[in-house]
Amino acid sequence: MRHRLLEETLAPNRWPIGTFMHRLTDELRSELLGLGTLRSLPAGHVLIRQGDRGTSVWILLDALVKVAGGVENGVEATLAIRVSGDIVGDMAAMDGSPRSATVTTCGRAVCQQVKGPVFRSFVARRPAAALALTQVVAERLRWANQRRLDFAGYETKVCLARVLIGLISRHGRTTDDGVSIGVPLTRAELGMLVGAKEITTQKALRELAAEGVIRRGHRDVVVKDLAGLTALADIPFLAKPYF
Repeated sequence: MRHRLLEETLAPNRWPIGTFMHRLTDELRSELLGLGTLRSLPAGHVLIRQGDRGTSVWILLDALVKVAGGVENGVEATLAIRVSGDIVGDMAAMDGSPRSATVTTCGRAVCQQVKGPVFRSFVARRPAAALALTQVVAERLRWANQRRLDFAGYETKVCLARVLIGLISRHGRTTDDGVSIGVPLTRAELGMLVGAKEITTQKALRELAAEGVIRRGHRDVVVKDLAGLTALADIPFLAKPYF
């Protein structure tokens, strides 16, 4: 498996645009792949648990994970989706703070686990890798800021449209009747991404379905009218990925 993954990491267009692995050179990707332990994991496996003191980073080689967090009163929220090529656990590895969120695999996953001190040494001696990590962190912050602006400026239905377009721009795949968001999310999890209660999100989904803009499936949403959804989202074009 290691030999196959080493070949794939050097293959053109192997990694989604904007991910950490995409931003590295072939040489840096190959070096990073040799620094840790390759892990094959089942669906529902917790890579990182909020509050833990671990410092390992995880490179997602063939994986889809959900990032979720909770507060003291028990309320939890899905914060983000990460895909193959992304890195998770990097904040604790760099500053030694407790884990800020829980990361769970959505399906079977292949990941590279790299110990925190080893990863810090890698980015310290490889300025290009440090720059790539900085760019990834900046993009996450930009997306978080955009979400706050969305929630302040738009009603739930529009916020939902903007999140769906963000998911499509990063994970979307073509189907017979439209474009799937490409991520298995429950209605509650979509609501968390939108920043709305599940019942409010359900209402917005029903309205979009009644208007023929989307088709709701089991843990999936297929956009049938991308132009209509984009117009509703108040986005003049399919913007740069949110995630």
